[in-house]
Amino acid sequence: MTSERPSTPRRTSERVARHAEILSTQLLSMREAMFAPRSGKTLRTFTSGEAGRLIGVADASLRHLTIDGVGPVPQFLPGGRRAYTLAQMNELRILFGNRPARDFADFVHRREVGDKLQVLAIANFKGGSAKTTTALHLAQYLALQGLRVLAIDLDPQASLTGMFGYQPEFDIGANETIYGALRYDEARRPMREVVRSTYFEGLDLVPGNIELMEFEHETPRAMLDRTLRGSNLFFRRIRAAIYEVADDYDTVVIDCPPQLGFLTVGALNAATGLLVTIHPQMVDVASMNQFLLMTADLLEVVEDAGGQLELDFIRYVMTRHDPNDMPETQIVTLLRSLFGEDVLQATACKSTAIANAGLTKQTIYEVERQAVGRAAYDRALGSMNAVNAEIFGLMEKVWDR
Repeated sequence: MTSERPSTPRRTSERVARHAEILSTQLLSMREAMFAPRSGKTLRTFTSGEAGRLIGVADASLRHLTIDGVGPVPQFLPGGRRAYTLAQMNELRILFGNRPARDFADFVHRREVGDKLQVLAIANFKGGSAKTTTALHLAQYLALQGLRVLAIDLDPQASLTGMFGYQPEFDIGANETIYGALRYDEARRPMREVVRSTYFEGLDLVPGNIELMEFEHETPRAMLDRTLRGSNLFFRRIRAAIYEVADDYDTVVIDCPPQLGFLTVGALNAATGLLVTIHPQMVDVASMNQFLLMTADLLEVVEDAGGQLELDFIRYVMTRHDPNDMPETQIVTLLRSLFGEDVLQATACKSTAIANAGLTKQTIYEVERQAVGRAAYDRALGSMNAVNAEIFGLMEKVWDR
């Protein structure tokens, strides 16, 4: 009697790849079910009250426009309520800004001729600091103010890309990330070719996926090439790519990878503002300390090589903060005493509303108020608005508003 030989165990790489395939297929099915019938995200409309607050006018002013037949026609909801798309709100901003005795800049916040493009890099190499959540909400907030925003996903894990409704391994092909505009060979592409419009009016995206790692792998070899000069040096490539499309945007928001690699160094060289996210717990603060030490060393090397950093501001952003947690509050107080105004006054509070919205790949700006609970929604919205408004204020200060 012969016994069957046990099958040879699958190689670990094959096993992990199979798990990735299974999970990718499941995520794709979930997306198709979640965003049916088009399998793509759309942005909700905003009530007249929300629109008025975002534009800076009373609800009654919007109602009078509708009665007079002036401006975009809102969607009429049950009970006579009105709702506007973000595109319509931007039309209304221009309409109000052009009225006599009105200051156009009070309604239309775009940068003017001579204003510096604002490039905001959100960075930290400690997981769980809400880096992507901060970048995404900031980009959407600025778009809701009527700014033209470009979001760049520099993280090979591509969480920001996923929040825009793309599945990186299926929807983002080869050479379709910013790597395509950074690479060192003849396949390099113009930046404009890797920019995608999104469902969020005024907010474009340069997506990410695992191919971004190619830049990390290729740069050490490229650094041996003595013919690379000027904007072709590795740490200047992201800045050069951004400025190919600078005229199209008021601000760029970069979600950096959670590591101090060549991509992050390039983002810091391109940035006009650096936002470091911190979860106010001691292990995170200790990690941030190492991040700052390593960043200082790397930037010194870049500066010695001729790089010129043009940071108008550096701010530490407290994220996932529980104001009722005494140790966390003590850490926030400590950081304020050490860094003064470099710590944002507003903190992004820990929120079940934001967590629940994230389950359907939405932000607090996208989700309906009743979907996450009114009280939780109002707290989360107020907290996130305060953080983002403070950052927007720093940008406007640079623009001398």
